[in-house]
Order: sequence, then C-alpha cells, then structure tokens
Amino acid sequence: MTLKDGTKIFTLLTILLGVTIGVNAQITSGRVVYERRTNLQKLYGNMEQMKRFINEDNKIKKEQFELLFNDTASAFLPIEDPNAEKSWMSWMTQKNKTYQNFNTSEQITELDMFGQQLFVGETIDPKKWKVTESKRYISNYHCRKAMYEKNDTTRIYAWFAVELTPSIGPEGISGLPGTILGLATENGGIVYFAKEVEVLEPKKEQLSYELGKNEKYSRESLAEEIMERMGGRGGKWAGSMMDNLFRW
Repeated sequence: MTLKDGTKIFTLLTILLGVTIGVNAQITSGRVVYERRTNLQKLYGNMEQMKRFINEDNKIKKEQFELLFNDTASAFLPIEDPNAEKSWMSWMTQKNKTYQNFNTSEQITELDMFGQQLFVGETIDPKKWKVTESKRYISNYHCRKAMYEKNDTTRIYAWFAVELTPSIGPEGISGLPGTILGLATENGGIVYFAKEVEVLEPKKEQLSYELGKNEKYSRESLAEEIMERMGGRGGKWAGSMMDNLFRW
C-alpha cells in the first residue's frame, strides 16, 4: 500500500465515522414546529347546533405550534399568524400552552378562558404506550409508531424519534423513549405532524411561565370554577368542555 492509498483510506474512514456519529447523535435541546389539522366535523359532529355552520369547505382547520425543549424543561406554544382573519370560528379549537419541568415532574397548562389566563397545575403523566414495528420518516427523522388506549373506545397514535431524547410531544403528551413528531386521534379528528426540527438552545424565559397573581387550579377545582361561573347549570356541557381541554 502506498502512502497515497493510505491517505485515501484514512479520509474515507473519517467520512464514514462522521456520518455514523451524525446519524446516532443524541439531541437534547431544540425546537419543533408542528402543523395541527383539526376536522371540525368530527370534533363537533354530535352537536346539532353546530352542523349548519360546518361544511366541506371549512371543516379542516390548520394551525401551527412550536415545542421548545432542553434536557430539563419544555414549552408547547401556539404560533400566532398575524395575517389570519379573526372569525367566530377561531374559538372552535384550543390554543393552550403547556410547560413541563422534568426535574420536578410538574406540568402547567395555560388556558385562555373567560377572557383571562387560567393555569392548571398537575404532575407529568406519562402514557402507557405500545410500541409497534411500523416506521415512517418525519422531518428528516426516522420515527417508530406507538399506540395508547385512552379508554375502551379511544386510541391515540404517535410517531417518535429516538434521536431527540426528551420524552415529550404536543400538548404535554409523553412516555415514549424520544420526542413525538406525529400525533393523531384514531378517527383522524386531530392530527399533529412536525414540519421543521431545529437544533438550538432555547432561552430560559422561553421555557417558563408567569403565574403572577393568578391562581393555580387543579383539574377538579377548574371544573368547579366552570360550574360556578355558569351558575351551577350545564353540568353536561361543562364536562364536555373539560374533555375537550384535556383530550389526550
């Protein structure tokens, strides 16, 4: 072997090693941009008073969200479109913010209700997933498919990437060995898919919430607050609202 041949082999091995390291690199901080598609007919299909407002032309509502994260915290936030027209249909989908602290296992959901911000505090609740052999490619990442049975009639599907190490996803969903880049209800009523993944270090203030003088509710106390503001009426409607706020 000549010196020239040895140099070529060394160069080739260096390139191959670099590719291997790149493929297996573990990403602990970054930003994921999702598009959420909501089928309003499936979401409100059982409400007679809504059927006349929703048709084939407006049944699909598209919105964008971002998930900022590092190895200790995450924040799931809506991305406001300054060019979007405000209409009565803007209230038909939730744009909650979700903050998670992995060190304390605290999860905070910030809701926009009754014209004010309401904060709901709880413990991060990892779902019990069944990982399958099915795979797909999302935003340049190889993802595995998993399934979670919420109850006897509701299944949730997720696609996660192990290269993104935090166990996180849209709206506080967690419990998988990686970051969820795709999430869908079984009937396709609500679907999230990542459109962009950036490797960056979020600023500390982007991952924290400002409680200020606001009260921190539990789910139970929030349900009581909703009933109280409705004058104790509409228990079924209030229950439906809670199911919609915490659908996962």
